[in-house]
Amino acid sequence: MACSGPELALALAAMTDAQPSFSSGIAASLPIVMGYFPIAFSFGIAATQAGFSGLEAFALSLIIYAGASQFLALALMSSGAPVLVAAFTLIAMNLRHVLYGPALLRAAGTKADTRHAWAWAWGLTDEVFGQALGALARGQVFSERYMFGLGLGAYAAWVSGTVVGAYAGGGALDAWPAVSAGLGFMLPALFLALLLSILSRRQVPVIAVAGLVTIGATLSLGSTSGILLGMLAGAIVGLVRR
Repeated sequence: MACSGPELALALAAMTDAQPSFSSGIAASLPIVMGYFPIAFSFGIAATQAGFSGLEAFALSLIIYAGASQFLALALMSSGAPVLVAAFTLIAMNLRHVLYGPALLRAAGTKADTRHAWAWAWGLTDEVFGQALGALARGQVFSERYMFGLGLGAYAAWVSGTVVGAYAGGGALDAWPAVSAGLGFMLPALFLALLLSILSRRQVPVIAVAGLVTIGATLSLGSTSGILLGMLAGAIVGLVRR
């Protein structure tokens, strides 16, 4: 049955305003899943190589869920570093996640429903944040159901990949050293791809300054200081350019 012009406009507006579902969030998480699972698999292997049991490797991913920082945690704990030192190092490296929620809600607008933000915010990793922000930039309506699906898909991939890697054992990638080396670059490559998908000309100076400061501080002071100083420099430039 044909629709008149006004009816078609109303139908299109309804489709635009419709909130994305949980299942659409799961579907949107698939690119992240494809990146997370092999990296988590290598983490499970690394954990067993470092002397952790399969259950301990599973618990690290289930409770900490800190992506690349979990590899640093393995290095610190296996080298005999005190637990508090390892904990504060991880907190320092992941402070940027505190900014993700406010930044995402600002992009979502004041009318966005945030009643369950305390729950879905748990899943705001670098890649989940990038995917969600990109969806909003493309005109998608903010939806908590979508955020739950997006975060749950990524979280399940990370935890299940860790379990499979731990079950495979510490020597699972010994015969493929190139694959083992390449897995370490997948997380930053995935986040870079998501970042470039929403990049605008106005954001280039902010990203350039943050990147240069991060590289310089990492080479001179260390990776943790580099990440923190790069974040601070990018935030200052962003505020100045507002």
